[in-house]
Amino acid sequence: MREQNVVVIGGTGFIGGHLLNRLAQDGFNTLVPARHYEAAKHLTTLPYLDLEVANIHDDATLRRLFQGRDAVINLVGVLHGGQGEPYGPGFRRLHVELPRRIVQACLDAGVPRYLHMSALGASPTGASMYQRSKADGELAARSRPEVSATIFRPSVVFGPGDHFLTLFAKLQRRLPAVPLACAGARFQPVYVEDVGAAFAAALRDPHTRGATIELAGPGIYTLAELVHLAGRYAGHERHVVALPDWAARAQARLFELLPGEPVISRDNLASMKTDNVLVPHEGVLTAGALGIKLTPLEAVAPHYLAPERGLDDYREHAGR
Repeated sequence: MREQNVVVIGGTGFIGGHLLNRLAQDGFNTLVPARHYEAAKHLTTLPYLDLEVANIHDDATLRRLFQGRDAVINLVGVLHGGQGEPYGPGFRRLHVELPRRIVQACLDAGVPRYLHMSALGASPTGASMYQRSKADGELAARSRPEVSATIFRPSVVFGPGDHFLTLFAKLQRRLPAVPLACAGARFQPVYVEDVGAAFAAALRDPHTRGATIELAGPGIYTLAELVHLAGRYAGHERHVVALPDWAARAQARLFELLPGEPVISRDNLASMKTDNVLVPHEGVLTAGALGIKLTPLEAVAPHYLAPERGLDDYREHAGR
């Protein structure tokens, strides 16, 4: 099979960095647009990768970037997108309008494939703006049937550099106890390298064109269990105080009023009303269909959350 030329939008983030490393190992040629060079310069050491400062919200720029490419991957997503109905303007701009414009630019530039990052739990009737906007983003991804779209729906993603287990580990280094909203919510975390492997496999497999692929790890945990594990692996396991609903909403409201990205928002609470676990659906593929052996959380998290050596220890353990 000849080398493929791929554009990765949203490649400067946590998942993007791991995915681009996997694509480089597999010999894909990638182009990564970035808003600022500084945010992406850590990627420049990867082989077969070109970096370009560009505005991904400009249609003409998208058409130019996509010329001569075999596929476009879109990883862009936000957890907080403002308030509105059916969702806030940030969700609309990044989860719905951007994929619609990407697909149109693919059509204009003759790109046959589009790989779109959605989320497990995406639903037009979801309790949260996040879930509803992700569902509309899937419709946008398939708005031009001439461009073959593959939809990925991962559960929460963990791995070195994540904003999930790492956050809980940091909180337990600083707090004597963890007041936790939605402590009983269930998750099926998936390893970031397995997500990258799924994208790479889909690029190589023409049978995944038009498919929906749901990605979840081998274990199911409550949020409280994940917090305990993160603290244990970081060497600072703390008592978890499960908050009642009224206190959880008050906590989220307080975080929303503070400067910067909130640790948790009321919309995040709404998302956790539905367990974030894999429920088999007819016609929906999973990692097994791609030949991917899923990595247990316990095999990875202790190494990158370890209190002393952290990521260096993880890399040594992984042989990288």
